[in-house]
Amino acid sequence: MMIHELSDVKSTQIGDGTRIWQYAVIMPGAIIGRDCNICAHSLIENKVILGDRVTVKSGVFLWDEITVHDDVFIGPNATFCNDKYPKSKHYPSEYTKIIIESRASIGANATILPGITIGEGAMVGAGAVVTKDVEPYTLVFGNPAIFIKRVNKDD
Repeated sequence: MMIHELSDVKSTQIGDGTRIWQYAVIMPGAIIGRDCNICAHSLIENKVILGDRVTVKSGVFLWDEITVHDDVFIGPNATFCNDKYPKSKHYPSEYTKIIIESRASIGANATILPGITIGEGAMVGAGAVVTKDVEPYTLVFGNPAIFIKRVNKDD
């Protein structure tokens, strides 16, 4: 495991081979699998679970109640929202879950709204705004994100 000296890592549940780069902040309750790559300027809150071999590019903030399964790619500045009705100084007792299934890829600057599941092997195009679940092995993009085509399982 490699933790850059300029990161702030409080979790002790980090798998072997994971690399955490400068200015990353990882809260104490986060669970991070093996061989992950957490890039600079990212944040991972307490109730986040990352599987093995997950890549989190720069500028990604993973909020409470996000689960990311194995072999997922999250592009730079992808945005996740876990509160359907956010208000200043209002903290819900429970946040809305987001699930990213194995082998999914999320493009740069995509926005994932609360309660969404991104299916296994699915691809979310750069800049897409995902307002509903994405079926396994499909490509979506646009605002709102729409189905474009099926994705080959072997790619």
